[in-house]
Amino acid sequence: MSKQAAGSSHRAAPVHTDPEDVSVLTALSALADPVRIQLIRELAGSADWTRSCGSFDVPVGKAALSHHFSVLRGAGLVEQRDQGPKRVNRLRREEFDARFPGLLDLLLRSDGAESTTQR
Repeated sequence: MSKQAAGSSHRAAPVHTDPEDVSVLTALSALADPVRIQLIRELAGSADWTRSCGSFDVPVGKAALSHHFSVLRGAGLVEQRDQGPKRVNRLRREEFDARFPGLLDLLLRSDGAESTTQR
């Protein structure tokens, strides 16, 4: 087993998917889960690289939270990097909006967009 460079993390760096390589089905699937929606909404309201994974108040354990972030990375929505012992996040809003214009706007609407409209 080789030694890690001084100051580097003991865990592997996260793998990121370019939003240009994401299908609409993958994007919609990633955004279909309430926990992931909460993560995206909180990231949208935070400055880049200010939120560590442990700073989110979501009703899941660490393993499930790690899975949710993996799904969001795989859909090109989130970028992560290690800062000391913490993994910090940023929403890839500009890149994702270029690939799927308006999709995040719909998700981030605060007017109860989940409710149905009557005709």
